[in-house]
Amino acid sequence: MLQKQNIQKIAIVRLSALGDIVNSSVVLQFIHAKFPDVKIDWLSEEAFAPLLENHSCINSVHTINLKKLKKEKSFTLLKENFYKLRSLGEYDMIIDMQGLLKSAIVSRILGSNTHGFDKNSTRESLASLLYKSSSNVSYQTSVVKRNCFLVADALGFDISDEMILSKEPIFKVITNFALRSDKKNVAFVIGASWESKIYPKELVSKVCEELGEQCYIIWGNEKERVDAQWICDNTSFATLAPKLELHELVSFISAMDLTIGNDTGPTHMAWAQNIPSITLLGPTTARMIYETPINVGIKSPSHVNIMKIDKNDFSIKEIDYERIVAKAKELLNHGL
Repeated sequence: MLQKQNIQKIAIVRLSALGDIVNSSVVLQFIHAKFPDVKIDWLSEEAFAPLLENHSCINSVHTINLKKLKKEKSFTLLKENFYKLRSLGEYDMIIDMQGLLKSAIVSRILGSNTHGFDKNSTRESLASLLYKSSSNVSYQTSVVKRNCFLVADALGFDISDEMILSKEPIFKVITNFALRSDKKNVAFVIGASWESKIYPKELVSKVCEELGEQCYIIWGNEKERVDAQWICDNTSFATLAPKLELHELVSFISAMDLTIGNDTGPTHMAWAQNIPSITLLGPTTARMIYETPINVGIKSPSHVNIMKIDKNDFSIKEIDYERIVAKAKELLNHGL
């Protein structure tokens, strides 16, 4: 372990995806509290950089476009990315929070002082061969706790459950939205990276109707916009959310009384910002979230093997919408 006086510059490698970056970012405030003068750089895919660029604990966000590199198969682009990474200078510690071979390679290009998950703690065990040091933490453990343990173990301090539960909001709110004051404001996140993670729009409209509050349907692409409009057309309690950039999305979620949604980045933002949330889980489990008294998961009846996720598990459709409504009302009345 490095001692406090040796810590000057850290690189965190977490390239994607949105939800994983949201859940990983909680470590920043704990690192800053322990090492207030340390410079923290973050490596991510270009698409997610706007989420991190205004973070008070981050010195610099450096981007890489592996998707473009994979698509174009350009040696010139590969060389440009390699030299870009090598030009960032020396780091006292490079922490790979992703645990994949691609992120391990990026980490190793950055420098030799690499730390990541050991071969028994990740799905791509070959990644561990590229680390100078590693941590053992069960893959079954909540992703948030895994992230916190990895960073704490690398830097030689502890991150407790109490610290996570009492965390400050992770991201800065920079946009204000005019919302209704006569009803509770509820965001519904209807998109996801896999079709099997998506709760049916017909059931979403029933949840909105039964809640009777002001529900905003969040969308991220044209297909989701069409589905969101369908929901709005089928209940008088739903409104199409505006088109939101990443930094605006954080601010919008932060203004809500409750967020309900699939296992995806915008839903995880509610936990990040200390906003009540319900995460709907079909082919994944509550391992993907950090449950608190105000942040809960509702799981479908299917059994999930987290080492081999079944993307054809559409059991999320079996979650009773009345179960969601009951939990939503409970959370909306929390603390009253």
